[in-house]
Amino acid sequence: MIEEENQNKLLLVDGMALLFRAFFANSYGGSVRRTSEGVPVNAIYGFIKYFMDAVQRFGPTHVVCCWDMGSTTFRTAQYDGYKANRPSAPEDLVPQFDLIKEVMESFGVPNIGLVGYEADDCIGTLAKRHSNEAHVYVLSGDHDLLQLVDDRITVVIMKKGQGNYAEYTPQFLHEERQLTPQQVICVKGLMGDTSDNYPGVRGIGEKTAYKLIQEHGSVDGVLANLDSLSKTIRAKIEADLDMLHMSRELATIRCDVPVEIEFTNCGWEINRAQVMNKFEQLEFRSLMALIS
Repeated sequence: MIEEENQNKLLLVDGMALLFRAFFANSYGGSVRRTSEGVPVNAIYGFIKYFMDAVQRFGPTHVVCCWDMGSTTFRTAQYDGYKANRPSAPEDLVPQFDLIKEVMESFGVPNIGLVGYEADDCIGTLAKRHSNEAHVYVLSGDHDLLQLVDDRITVVIMKKGQGNYAEYTPQFLHEERQLTPQQVICVKGLMGDTSDNYPGVRGIGEKTAYKLIQEHGSVDGVLANLDSLSKTIRAKIEADLDMLHMSRELATIRCDVPVEIEFTNCGWEINRAQVMNKFEQLEFRSLMALIS
């Protein structure tokens, strides 16, 4: 699709994904950037560099930043093992959670989050709702978000090194993985997700999950053709049917959560004095050039 130059572009930022990436990229050998008062700011510093690089690259007319609001969500209610393997946030990162939201506010960017849901669900809901008003770019490092891709939603996955992105359109997703966006969910249902701590079907790994979905189209297609599968694969699926359905549900991003944002309130227009003031507070003089 050829985009018109004057078309609206909405950048949806996966806040936690950027903040955690920035924290670990900017804590070399345990050394953490701090203000003169000792406040850790390394994650915020890196976040701003990532964020401004993306703004320059994709030229959004509108920007929203989405956040997780605690570890308890409807998914943990469904499956108490969900993300139970996640370690606590590093001590030096914790005070940066609120500070980065203040920084985004200084940029005039709305911070969106909803208790009981993940940032992914807010991103999915806003992406689908506003894709009729703008071409949506979702900025993250989380491949779960690939299920949102369509002709009006591009999922931008950050790769190693600042400014290095994989831009997933339906065409690129199919070229790279031979999957449709909906099939991304089905693959996760079969193979599970070690980082989110749900198992899928025990004994079915990534390679087999891809093969099954590519051959049968969906989890439902696999289940409708159990007789054609090898005895081993069939036995594994039949033994874990409940967890297969649960894992597919856990992998599905909700696009109907009760989160609201006025599109006109998301316009990207920097108040330089406001941002400069916040940068001064955080002693980010070296970043001033990004907004001058």
